[in-house]
Amino acid sequence: MPLRLLILAVLVVGQTGCTVVSRTAAPAARGASEPPDLVVLVHGMGRTPWSMIPLERHLERAGYRVLNFGYSSVGPSVPTIGHHLAAQTREALREVPSRRVHFVGHSLGGIVIRWMLANERPGETGRVVLLAPPNQGSVVADRMTPLVGWLLRPIRDLRTAEGGFVHSLPPDPGIPMLIVAGESDGKVSPEEAFLSGAEAEVVVPGRHTFLMMRPSIMNRVERYLRGEETADPPCEGGRPTVPCRYVPDRATADPATADQATETSSLR
Repeated sequence: MPLRLLILAVLVVGQTGCTVVSRTAAPAARGASEPPDLVVLVHGMGRTPWSMIPLERHLERAGYRVLNFGYSSVGPSVPTIGHHLAAQTREALREVPSRRVHFVGHSLGGIVIRWMLANERPGETGRVVLLAPPNQGSVVADRMTPLVGWLLRPIRDLRTAEGGFVHSLPPDPGIPMLIVAGESDGKVSPEEAFLSGAEAEVVVPGRHTFLMMRPSIMNRVERYLRGEETADPPCEGGRPTVPCRYVPDRATADPATADQATETSSLR
């Protein structure tokens, strides 16, 4: 019981005032023929919109209008969070209509986005970037559910069991999607992050908690949202020991060469 009370206290403090937080910016430039695309950011479990502010500001500088969506990890299920995400997105589109809306999610946020796209897709969706999403579930969630599942309701939806929630989501979103996985993530392995229906998948240096704050990742997100193909040197200033690598379609890939294919040929 003392452990449960401690966990509850920490999470309540971290979640206070962040049930739904909208931060929108980057209005259309004066004289522009149409407003900029809207990008919706969705943070991970136990975090708040503050964790996505570096990426938010990066995309604002790139000319996008940004909605930084927040939710509580205490209580609601993934479908409940996804319903609120769809509602907030529709509201943002009513306030300032945009030609397209893109989505970028970190960890649990990526699963929320996938549920919303399958069930309550708002507006004309452009592209999606998922950073370290547990698309196949996570063994960490398997271990932690008995300890904190009573409080963190969404973690139950992230288990690896066959027939579990994540496996009930359609693997093909029907729109361009990039999966970014951390080589040494620590919470979601690259194998757990990957999704058969994604357009492109890359493995990059970095760990789970701060993946979305890395300048190289923010640049990669911006380029993908613009539809620009990438021809990068190895990530993080050319570190040769942990290069970014492109993972082609497993159905046609040669297993002997798939892990060595670089992102130079990345976006199909």
